[in-house]
Amino acid sequence: MTASTDVAAGADPVAGLIDGVRRGDRAALGQAITRVESTRPARRAEADRILEALLASTGGALRIGITGVPGVGKSTLIDQFGLNLIEAGKRVAVLAVDPTSQRTGGSILGDKTRMAGLSMSDQAYIRPSPTAGTLGGVANRTRETILLCEAAGFDVVIVETVGVGQSETTVAGMVDVFAVLVLPGGGDELQGIKKGVIELADILVINKADGDHVATARRTAADYQGAINLLSADSGRWRPPVLSASGLRNEGLDTLWETITEHQRVMEEDGRVAARRAEQRVAWLNERIEAHLLALIQSRPDAKAALADARDAVKAGTTTPTVAAQSVMAAAGLKS
Repeated sequence: MTASTDVAAGADPVAGLIDGVRRGDRAALGQAITRVESTRPARRAEADRILEALLASTGGALRIGITGVPGVGKSTLIDQFGLNLIEAGKRVAVLAVDPTSQRTGGSILGDKTRMAGLSMSDQAYIRPSPTAGTLGGVANRTRETILLCEAAGFDVVIVETVGVGQSETTVAGMVDVFAVLVLPGGGDELQGIKKGVIELADILVINKADGDHVATARRTAADYQGAINLLSADSGRWRPPVLSASGLRNEGLDTLWETITEHQRVMEEDGRVAARRAEQRVAWLNERIEAHLLALIQSRPDAKAALADARDAVKAGTTTPTVAAQSVMAAAGLKS
């Protein structure tokens, strides 16, 4: 009998999933994540029970965020990087957040085909998740999914972001180390660099530094290092380095891993890993409170109607968002 059959046939399916995740069963992990991502109240209640039961088993993985514009080669680099980690004895989970259409709600869940090597490994787990319109392009339940992967025994959890909008800020707020991938290019391209990305990055990686692009990548790395020296905030003993790599040719990825582990060593010595995770948990709490308040408003007919009217009034410019929000809260019985 398979593990998934055990879960379905047991008297308490949720208990079966909890046990399965603890044992590292991939089918159980997938079913647990599906519950976490569900918007159905019954499924969400099951997800909350699973997370509460597994909380003591979380926190042991190194959480890495990787972002970059489309075409920078994130999936190719992550595929080879993950394979290298597996060869070194690590279990690797990749949470690949897919762009979801704002018009149709569809998403392109193609990460398993773009990470062909990892998808074939028993020591890897790839979970494509649609953003469903979530602010910043990060799936609504990514934080919970990270915890489930940790409880399942994965040593490294990589979150690949869409790389557009505010996704960089969002994912940086849920990982231990944040790497930004950029393409080789001339110094003129630095005029368009986003200051926010430089300030968020723990590591910058000039990817596709191969073939005819090697010399260009070297110049780009020097330009970005200069920009970091000017723009990066005081980060104690850690100043974000700029590396060159080629995911396609598996070049520079060992240096990337060494840099990531060195970053963690420095942060741990300074007590900043624990502090960073504590801050992230508080941010998560704030997010969930906001989500629950909105759900509460939408669950009450009067408040839901007031919300619709408030949105129309704000669109028309006949009231301010502050006044409109107060009217919605009052309709929900939540006067400030």
